[in-house]
This record gives sequence, C-alpha cells and structure tokens, in this order.
Amino acid sequence: MRIRLAVTALALATALTAGAALPADAATPASSAPASVNPAVQDILDHLPDDVVAGALIRRDGVGAAAGPVTADAHFRIGSVTKVFTNTVVLQLVAEHRIGLDAPARRYVPEALPEAYDRVTVRQLLDHTSGLPKPVSTPGPADGPGWQLKSVTPEDFLRDSFAAATDLPPSPGFEQQYNGLNSLVLGLIVEKVTGHSFTNELEHRIIRPLRLRHTTLPSADDLTIPSPHAEVYVDGQDVTEQSPYPWAEGGMISTAADLDRFITALFRGRLLPPAQQQLVFAIPKVKNAADNTNCVGQAACYSIGGLLRYQLPDGEYAWGKTGSRPGWNNGIFATRDLRHRVVYSLNPTGTGNELPYIKALVNAALAG
Repeated sequence: MRIRLAVTALALATALTAGAALPADAATPASSAPASVNPAVQDILDHLPDDVVAGALIRRDGVGAAAGPVTADAHFRIGSVTKVFTNTVVLQLVAEHRIGLDAPARRYVPEALPEAYDRVTVRQLLDHTSGLPKPVSTPGPADGPGWQLKSVTPEDFLRDSFAAATDLPPSPGFEQQYNGLNSLVLGLIVEKVTGHSFTNELEHRIIRPLRLRHTTLPSADDLTIPSPHAEVYVDGQDVTEQSPYPWAEGGMISTAADLDRFITALFRGRLLPPAQQQLVFAIPKVKNAADNTNCVGQAACYSIGGLLRYQLPDGEYAWGKTGSRPGWNNGIFATRDLRHRVVYSLNPTGTGNELPYIKALVNAALAG
C-alpha cells in the first residue's frame, strides 16, 4: 500500500507493452529452472541472479522455473494481485443480488465514505473511476527500524486519506485513476452485506473451492510467510517478515501454481455466472487520468474485474495484474483464450531497475 511500492507496480503496466532485453552486463550463473521451461524464458533466467534481481520464479503454461536462492514453488506476498480476488468476490455478491453494481457505495458503508462521495457506485470502485482521493503514506523505511512490522487498519487508512484531501472530489465516472482505496471500501462492503470477515468470504468463495492450498490472507499481526520462500531485503534490512495489513488491497500470500489455477478458473468462467463473467473484461469508456501511469495512452485500461488490459508486441491483447510488497514484484497475465499464461515473482535488490527483466519475462512467456 505504500505509495512508492504502488507506483513501482503500476509502472509495470506501461512497460509490458514493448519487448525488452536484459542489460548487456547481466551475470550468467546457472539457473535452477528445469529443461522443460520455455527456451526464451530459460535464457532470461540463465542470466540471474545479478546486481538488480536477487531471485526470480516464473510459471509459464503450468511449468515452473526459478533462478537464484528461490524455488519455483516458493510462497510470496502477491501485493495488488489481491485486488482481482477482491473484485471477484464482489461480483459474486452482485450475482446473488446482495450488492447492487450501480448502487451508491455509501448505502452499504456510510461510515467509510464521506457524504461528498455519495454518488460513487460499487461499479466505480471496481473499475477505478470513483474519484476517491490519493492514499496517504503508510509505514516505510523513513519511519525507522521495524517499519515493516507496523500496520494501519483499513478504516484508519481511509479516514486519514479523506482527511488529507484538499481538492473537491471529481465527478465519479469521469476518468480512471488506479487507487487502492477502492479495494479497501469494497472489502468493507463485503463484510457489511455478508456479516462475515472478508477473509472468511475469500476462503469460502475462492480459496477452498479452487483448492488453493497455499493461498492465504493473513491478519495484520501475522508477520510470517510459509516455507519455502525467498529471504527479501529493503535497504539491506531483512523484511521477509512484515505486516500484511494491506488486506483486500494487497495483503495476500500465494504461490505461482495457485495463482495459475486462479486465473485459469476466472478466465474459464468457473467463478462467476455469464452476466458477471462479461464484466471481468469490461473496461469503462472513459479517459485515463493525466497522472495515471499504469495505462498506456489516453484510454482506460482496467476492467470491472480488476484486470489490466495491455497490448503485446504482436498486437494481441492480454489481461492480468501486477502487484508488489517490500522485497517482491509480481504479476499474473494470460491471453484471453488461455493459450498462454504466466505468473512471475521477482526479488529486486533495490540497486537498479527490474522493469526490463519483467518486460523480457512476460513478453517471452506470452509470445507465440
């Protein structure tokens, strides 16, 4: 949820639309990837780890591979990939007529949204056209040792963000501006209409039915991550154990195999009835906000399902989501027909730009 990390994740979207090669001076130690991995992906992994990427794992069309001190079956903090799970739960409740897609969000959580936002609908929260204010900063290295162990509740984070807003809210539905506050409000709506915790609904509706045995949404005070996992660092400090307080916005832990199973089920319509399944890929016909760096060009790129649409080098569109937490940069992407799927997780060292690596991996995995 930290702004710096969110910006890093969002920047991936713009990078994924063009091919990229690894830096010419990348090291070439042996990778742990199996011989059966896609040759183009394998070639990239053979250059890792190096000064920029300490470790990498990838799963392409069901085949896993890794490089550096991480295994292909490792757990990782998926960050904003969580948003796709959140949107799916909400759309399930829409299908059950327990949430109105075009109903005002304040109807469900008046305590979470100020009256100035009384025209914001659930649909606009889902597709990032709500016009909610920019999030305030959250715990980070500037807060001193132990910053990664601190947390903030969704309610406090929303309250502080609204309190810090100085401009009048823009008209909802006018433009698309990616904003994690939308997901926090959606999580609170789920809890209000079901009477259960968001975690309970997530487990009941997605995790258990799909048998995602390595996927969890820990409580904010659960700092652990299951083994195997990478040891990750920020500014030389081990931050492997950290608070997953971003919750419905970015707090989940998973594996590449589980995320591959999830995106396959989502694209095949196993999680939603036909009417809501169409919304998974429905992008609002609005402009992209001027300072929104995740969409390329002037048009919106995020769907009601929370998926990012981007154009591959060959002109085909693919769909997915990026996410990050301290020590991890991740993503899931697939072609609409599931001809190719990719899940990746990198462990950046913080000493360079890992975007060329991500561009290379994603484009290689989805090509052809």
